[in-house]
Amino acid sequence: MSVRVQEQAFDTGAELNAFAERAKGAGAVVSFTGIVRDVAGGLQHMMIEHYPGMTESAIEGIVAEAQTRWTLADALVIHRFGQLAPGAPIMMVATASAHRADAFAAADFLMDYLKSRAPFWKKEVTADGADWVAAQDADEDALRRW
Repeated sequence: MSVRVQEQAFDTGAELNAFAERAKGAGAVVSFTGIVRDVAGGLQHMMIEHYPGMTESAIEGIVAEAQTRWTLADALVIHRFGQLAPGAPIMMVATASAHRADAFAAADFLMDYLKSRAPFWKKEVTADGADWVAAQDADEDALRRW
Protein backbone atom coordinates (compact mmCIF):
# COMPACT_ATOMS: atom_id res chain seq x y z
CA MET A 1 0.00 0.00 0.00
CA SER A 2 1.27 3.44 -0.87
CA VAL A 3 -0.32 6.85 -0.26
CA ARG A 4 1.36 10.01 -1.49
CA VAL A 5 0.08 13.55 -1.13
CA GLN A 6 2.41 15.78 -3.10
CA GLU A 7 2.73 19.11 -4.81
CA GLN A 8 4.87 17.94 -7.72
CA ALA A 9 3.47 16.46 -10.91
CA PHE A 10 3.65 12.72 -11.49
CA ASP A 11 4.02 10.62 -14.62
CA THR A 12 0.91 8.44 -14.81
CA GLY A 13 2.51 5.90 -17.15
CA ALA A 14 5.65 5.54 -15.06
CA GLU A 15 3.61 5.25 -11.85
CA LEU A 16 1.38 2.57 -13.36
CA ASN A 17 4.33 0.60 -14.74
CA ALA A 18 6.11 0.67 -11.36
CA PHE A 19 2.89 -0.33 -9.58
CA ALA A 20 2.31 -3.27 -11.94
CA GLU A 21 5.91 -4.38 -11.44
CA ARG A 22 5.44 -4.43 -7.65
CA ALA A 23 2.18 -6.36 -8.04
CA LYS A 24 3.75 -9.37 -9.74
CA GLY A 25 1.47 -12.35 -9.49
CA ALA A 26 -1.71 -10.27 -9.55
CA GLY A 27 -4.16 -11.13 -12.30
CA ALA A 28 -5.59 -7.62 -12.58
CA VAL A 29 -4.39 -4.05 -12.27
CA VAL A 30 -6.93 -1.22 -12.42
CA SER A 31 -6.05 2.45 -12.51
CA PHE A 32 -7.81 5.77 -12.69
CA THR A 33 -6.29 9.20 -13.16
CA GLY A 34 -8.27 12.34 -12.42
CA ILE A 35 -7.52 15.42 -14.52
CA VAL A 36 -8.19 19.07 -13.66
CA ARG A 37 -11.05 19.98 -15.99
CA ASP A 38 -11.83 23.41 -17.31
CA VAL A 39 -14.98 25.18 -16.13
CA ALA A 40 -17.38 27.60 -17.78
CA GLY A 41 -15.71 30.98 -17.78
CA GLY A 42 -12.28 29.51 -18.32
CA LEU A 43 -10.36 27.99 -15.45
CA GLN A 44 -7.02 29.68 -14.90
CA HIS A 45 -6.01 27.21 -12.20
CA MET A 46 -7.29 25.19 -9.29
CA MET A 47 -5.87 25.61 -5.79
CA ILE A 48 -5.95 22.52 -3.59
CA GLU A 49 -5.27 22.80 0.12
CA HIS A 50 -4.91 20.13 2.80
CA TYR A 51 -3.60 19.55 6.31
CA PRO A 52 -0.32 17.59 6.09
CA GLY A 53 -0.37 14.45 8.18
CA MET A 54 -4.14 14.45 8.65
CA THR A 55 -4.78 14.01 4.94
CA GLU A 56 -2.35 11.12 4.53
CA SER A 57 -3.71 9.41 7.64
CA ALA A 58 -7.31 9.70 6.42
CA ILE A 59 -6.44 8.26 3.00
CA GLU A 60 -4.33 5.47 4.52
CA GLY A 61 -7.34 4.55 6.66
CA ILE A 62 -9.66 4.22 3.69
CA VAL A 63 -7.06 2.20 1.74
CA ALA A 64 -6.83 -0.13 4.75
CA GLU A 65 -10.62 -0.44 4.71
CA ALA A 66 -10.54 -1.30 1.00
CA GLN A 67 -7.99 -4.01 1.77
CA THR A 68 -10.39 -5.57 4.30
CA ARG A 69 -13.35 -5.46 1.88
CA TRP A 70 -11.54 -6.88 -1.16
CA THR A 71 -8.59 -9.19 -1.69
CA LEU A 72 -5.90 -6.82 -2.92
CA ALA A 73 -2.27 -7.51 -3.71
CA ASP A 74 -1.49 -3.79 -3.57
CA ALA A 75 -3.03 -0.32 -3.72
CA LEU A 76 -1.70 3.11 -4.64
CA VAL A 77 -3.19 6.57 -4.12
CA ILE A 78 -1.47 9.74 -5.29
CA HIS A 79 -3.16 13.11 -4.78
CA ARG A 80 -1.69 16.49 -5.57
CA PHE A 81 -2.09 19.82 -3.83
CA GLY A 82 -1.11 23.39 -4.67
CA GLN A 83 -1.79 25.27 -7.89
CA LEU A 84 -2.84 23.03 -10.78
CA ALA A 85 -3.53 24.04 -14.37
CA PRO A 86 -6.41 22.69 -16.49
CA GLY A 87 -5.42 19.35 -17.96
CA ALA A 88 -2.97 18.49 -15.17
CA PRO A 89 -3.24 15.13 -13.39
CA ILE A 90 -4.74 15.76 -9.96
CA MET A 91 -4.89 12.22 -8.56
CA MET A 92 -4.33 8.57 -9.36
CA VAL A 93 -5.68 5.37 -7.86
CA ALA A 94 -4.34 1.92 -8.73
CA THR A 95 -5.35 -1.44 -7.31
CA ALA A 96 -4.06 -4.94 -7.96
CA SER A 97 -5.70 -8.26 -7.17
CA ALA A 98 -5.92 -11.83 -8.35
CA HIS A 99 -9.18 -11.10 -10.15
CA ARG A 100 -10.57 -8.02 -11.89
CA ALA A 101 -13.78 -7.74 -9.85
CA ASP A 102 -11.90 -6.97 -6.63
CA ALA A 103 -9.51 -4.57 -8.40
CA PHE A 104 -12.35 -2.65 -10.06
CA ALA A 105 -14.53 -2.52 -6.94
CA ALA A 106 -11.69 -1.38 -4.68
CA ALA A 107 -10.58 1.31 -7.16
CA ASP A 108 -14.17 2.57 -7.50
CA PHE A 109 -14.58 2.65 -3.72
CA LEU A 110 -11.32 4.58 -3.29
CA MET A 111 -12.26 7.10 -5.99
CA ASP A 112 -15.68 7.71 -4.43
CA TYR A 113 -14.05 8.27 -1.04
CA LEU A 114 -11.41 10.64 -2.44
CA LYS A 115 -14.06 12.66 -4.27
CA SER A 116 -16.33 13.19 -1.29
CA ARG A 117 -14.51 12.54 2.00
CA ALA A 118 -10.76 13.06 1.64
CA PRO A 119 -9.76 16.24 3.49
CA PHE A 120 -8.88 18.48 0.55
CA TRP A 121 -10.26 21.93 -0.14
CA LYS A 122 -10.45 23.03 -3.79
CA LYS A 123 -10.82 26.52 -5.16
CA GLU A 124 -11.41 27.22 -8.87
CA VAL A 125 -9.82 30.45 -10.08
CA THR A 126 -11.14 32.10 -13.26
CA ALA A 127 -10.80 35.59 -14.75
CA ASP A 128 -14.06 36.42 -12.92
CA GLY A 129 -12.73 35.46 -9.48
CA ALA A 130 -12.38 32.42 -7.26
CA ASP A 131 -14.95 29.98 -5.86
CA TRP A 132 -14.57 27.07 -3.48
CA VAL A 133 -15.75 23.79 -5.01
CA ALA A 134 -18.91 22.64 -3.21
CA ALA A 135 -19.84 19.04 -2.48
CA GLN A 136 -22.08 17.49 -5.11
CA ASP A 137 -25.17 15.39 -4.34
CA ALA A 138 -24.10 12.86 -7.00
CA ASP A 139 -20.79 12.32 -5.18
CA GLU A 140 -22.59 11.72 -1.91
CA ASP A 141 -24.98 9.30 -3.62
CA ALA A 142 -22.03 7.39 -5.09
CA LEU A 143 -20.42 7.06 -1.67
CA ARG A 144 -23.62 5.80 -0.01
CA ARG A 145 -23.61 2.63 -2.12
CA TRP A 146 -20.61 1.39 -0.18
